[in-house]
Amino acid sequence: MTRTTEGLGPELHAYVVAHSEPVDEVLADLAEETAELFPSYKGMQIGPEQGAFTTLLTRICGARDVVEVGTFTGYSSICLARGLPDGGTLLALDISDEWTSVARRYWERAGVADRITLTLGPALDSLRVLPREPLFDLAFLDADKEGYVAYWEELVPRLRPGGLVLADNTLSHGRVVDHDDTSAHVQGIRDFNDRLVADDRVTQVLLPVGDGLTLARRN
Repeated sequence: MTRTTEGLGPELHAYVVAHSEPVDEVLADLAEETAELFPSYKGMQIGPEQGAFTTLLTRICGARDVVEVGTFTGYSSICLARGLPDGGTLLALDISDEWTSVARRYWERAGVADRITLTLGPALDSLRVLPREPLFDLAFLDADKEGYVAYWEELVPRLRPGGLVLADNTLSHGRVVDHDDTSAHVQGIRDFNDRLVADDRVTQVLLPVGDGLTLARRN
């Protein structure tokens, strides 16, 4: 027994992945093509264990209507869409046609394209034009870190009671506790983490999965 979370070196991480839901050919090919096309941005893609967790959580909570803020090349949206029941919907928000053109091809390969609606443009604007009422059972947040608090304030009113938010990169590679790091994206994550702790509309936990994965439930 231990009261602290174990650190994951490469060997232990490989063990975790090997003992989680296997990565199929579609996701493996998508990860490989993303690394080839966008080598400087490949770290924006969620890891295989996060993908397996996302699919399982979507199924467990019975989500039917999901919104994703930050789609990139589509790995996380495939994982979310695979967790939806028949008739479920995923609204994917991103600013890049170049990145999401890859996503659209892989949505077709994965057989989930009919569940996904892509809206291109600044995600904050896309959220603000939606009715300010409970629309979603689950939200996945993985966009520009400086905007996390603003996204949060638009997402929470649009979550149904009991709805969930998953927010990625909430440890910022450990930089959240480096007081010498005052970069905007790290400070954006700190502000977001502090906002959640003070927000009595939700109950939340910051999980040391990947680069930090926060799970919050609308009360």
